[in-house]
Amino acid sequence: MIMSRIPAAPGEAQGNLTDRLLAGLPAEAVLTDPDVTASYAHDMASFCPAGSPAVVVLPRTVEQVQHVLRTATALRVPVVAQGARTGLSGGANATDGCIVLSLTRMDRILEISPVDRIAVVEPGVVNADLARAVGEHGLSYPPDPSSWETCTIGGNIGTASGGLCCVKYGVTAEYVLGLDVVLADGRLMSTGRRTAKGVAGYDLTRLFVGSEGSLGVVVRAVLGLRPKPPRRLVLAAEFASAAAACDAVCRIMAGGHVPSLLELMDRTTVRAVNDLARMGLPESTEALLLAAFDTADPAADLAALGALCEAAGAGQVVPADDAAESELLLEARRLSLPALEAVRGTTMIDDVCVPRSRLGDLIEGVERIAGKYRLTIGVVAHAGDGNTHPTVCFDAADPDESRRARESFDEIMALGLELGGTITGEHGVGVLKKEWLAREIGPVGVEMQRAVKQVFDPLGILNPGKLF
Repeated sequence: MIMSRIPAAPGEAQGNLTDRLLAGLPAEAVLTDPDVTASYAHDMASFCPAGSPAVVVLPRTVEQVQHVLRTATALRVPVVAQGARTGLSGGANATDGCIVLSLTRMDRILEISPVDRIAVVEPGVVNADLARAVGEHGLSYPPDPSSWETCTIGGNIGTASGGLCCVKYGVTAEYVLGLDVVLADGRLMSTGRRTAKGVAGYDLTRLFVGSEGSLGVVVRAVLGLRPKPPRRLVLAAEFASAAAACDAVCRIMAGGHVPSLLELMDRTTVRAVNDLARMGLPESTEALLLAAFDTADPAADLAALGALCEAAGAGQVVPADDAAESELLLEARRLSLPALEAVRGTTMIDDVCVPRSRLGDLIEGVERIAGKYRLTIGVVAHAGDGNTHPTVCFDAADPDESRRARESFDEIMALGLELGGTITGEHGVGVLKKEWLAREIGPVGVEMQRAVKQVFDPLGILNPGKLF
């Protein structure tokens, strides 16, 4: 295995590493206090092992990143690149003796071009900050992960993030036009373009999107932008069963409608939100569907969508009249994950994605799994693209409950594959799902991916132990 070539860096080796790093970095950019470095050891995923970094480096320039990678190559020290550590798969977790390369201080928006409809940014730019900045130019950057107020563009690129608006606008990969990447040996490579079209050579840009820092370190990104959409209006539809709500989703998509948002909450999630925020959602609700349009006439589009929901058996359909009402309706969806976390104190958030036509089967299967393992498992979903987030609630202090949580999580992933889906729609593989990646892509697929890794990172120093 590639990882076997990487030695740890304790004692004298750590001192040598620190000295070598300080030769090309300011002192404030190199952190060695164990109490400080420990805080960089892991992201937000449960059940993912994390090692102890030898040092944390916070560069501000491309040249400083190059110095870090050259040093790491010379000393054969692993490097784990990080953004805001909001990930949910352990993809940013440290390995013992590694350099944690935190890119949060490379946070400049270098260019916004309304004519070319692009933004050029450093990896530490926060998603929401970019959205606000381009909004001042009448533009939008559509990818909007739930953690958009804190997550960084570099992290979004590393995990190929999605978000609530993917059903209409697509995911991160569709907006990354070009990249500057520092390779494992410190060389700087540019991929892609800043033009609207371009097919010169292999698409290395797409290769880096979703690679979780295992092929190189992104230091600059050219991102595509869109015109800022009109105002958004939201509709909420209440159903007596998850199957009926999923039928409505199928009717909406088959009817050619293009909502900007189509989200589903199962009964467990609805009740958890009620318990947390006293929102007054009907306790009889088995599934709540939220839809939005940002078209020229969103009210008319919502009316047509509401009719389809009623035809599928919705007991109540509530369209918003204005932006304020729309935000109120979306508040329940935004509170879903905090509400589920409050149930038992800890959650494991899956992101199995299935064909839209199998969404109902996935939700019914999760309910069976919850009963089998005697656990609370809520499901929220980006229903418009079949990306579900079964969220296992458990007490991390209870070993038996933790074991059942992990087993239920694995069973949900198996169910997703059985339904023709994938183990991850937007959170990445990291540590949490690397065994499942092998099941999904098969031995030949793993062999080819390892071969790609070998080309870009022959010493295996970039984020070792992740993906496969």
